[in-house]
Amino acid sequence: MGCLVSTPQDSVGNRKRPGSIGDVSVYVPGLRIPKPVDFSLSLGDHLPKNLMERLSALRTRIVVMAGQEAPTVSRTRRKSATQHGGSTLADLHQALQDYLPVLLGLVKDGSQLQHNVQFVWMNQEDEAEETAISNAWYEVLSVLHLMAMLSLSQANLLLLPRTSADGYQPKVSEENRRASVDIFLKAAGYLDCAVRHVLPQFPTSLREDLPVDLAEGVLRALCLQALGQGVDIQLGMAIDSAKATLAVKRRLACEMVKCWQQAQDNIMNLPLANGWGGKHRLFIKWKYVEAKAAAYYYHGLILDEGNTEKSHGMAVAALQAADEYFKESKRSCEAFNAASPLSRNPPLWGTMKYLSEKIPKDTSSKVRINRDLYSHEKIMETAPTLPDFSLALKPDEFQLPPVVPSWNEENDGGGQASSNQL
Repeated sequence: MGCLVSTPQDSVGNRKRPGSIGDVSVYVPGLRIPKPVDFSLSLGDHLPKNLMERLSALRTRIVVMAGQEAPTVSRTRRKSATQHGGSTLADLHQALQDYLPVLLGLVKDGSQLQHNVQFVWMNQEDEAEETAISNAWYEVLSVLHLMAMLSLSQANLLLLPRTSADGYQPKVSEENRRASVDIFLKAAGYLDCAVRHVLPQFPTSLREDLPVDLAEGVLRALCLQALGQGVDIQLGMAIDSAKATLAVKRRLACEMVKCWQQAQDNIMNLPLANGWGGKHRLFIKWKYVEAKAAAYYYHGLILDEGNTEKSHGMAVAALQAADEYFKESKRSCEAFNAASPLSRNPPLWGTMKYLSEKIPKDTSSKVRINRDLYSHEKIMETAPTLPDFSLALKPDEFQLPPVVPSWNEENDGGGQASSNQL
């Protein structure tokens, strides 16, 4: 059913973590790196030579490129290809897409070949440095996870503010913001496919032995993170739009709260290792608190439009909650950036740039006015419940690609693999 070997964290020492990852708009908990595999040892008697060589060449390309990309994935500069084959995020992503339909031949129709090869990947969020499993579905799951992480890395690069041509404060262009939403949905699609279509292929005992990087809770949390950051971008664009109503902004903020709350619920009790894993948990906590500040702010503004003492009192309570969550979010942000590997905030932009100015100012103004009008007893001391909205943003519908025809052609052509094996 798949042999598993986990190497303890301190026994090899190959897993290198950077001391600092620079500016972070989108947190990526490191890249899991594949280690070389000799397909000829395990598949030499079962596959035609050309198919085995193709499988080997595609994977070797990924091993080399991932090894080059991993140390620099969080740098704030844009990636650019070099004349001598330097990898980029896009190149590595394409290599994974090229590999996947060939790899899936190993699991086609329940093939027993899926157990022949021991695949080894270096972990980032698990205490074990690396995990080796003799199951091709583990390789498929690892590929989808890496594709999602590369997408989040690409979104981070797009959402780091650049100095504008007019020389004013650094900002993120609308084009980059729109492109990032598409990328977030694509990343969520890979993770959703992993949870719904790949994890069920594992026997229960093997699922429990997967590294925490690939645990269902982490995959779901990353999917919800991608959706939450996509909604955050939408809220920022709504703030910039004269046509967007308070109701629209409140709905988006409340959807963002739901995303981050569910992400936190999924990751809260998992045994994440210090470093990338612990920092991941802090990132989700920070963004959850930040989302609540936005949601209570817009909820308070809408309640304040009411004409009753009760609605004004509820508005004050909501705005006070927004102010408290905003202060807490700043503390959570500091804790995230101080955790290893160190990080820093890019210049404020979008939703939080606007709210960092509006929440303290509007809260102070509304509270003072309403406290002048109504007695202390008239004002609710607990924040009103936020309205519940279903998530409008959905992951892209990603499906595993069909197996490349060469698997069938080799089989039909009387190659070394029998029909039962393929």
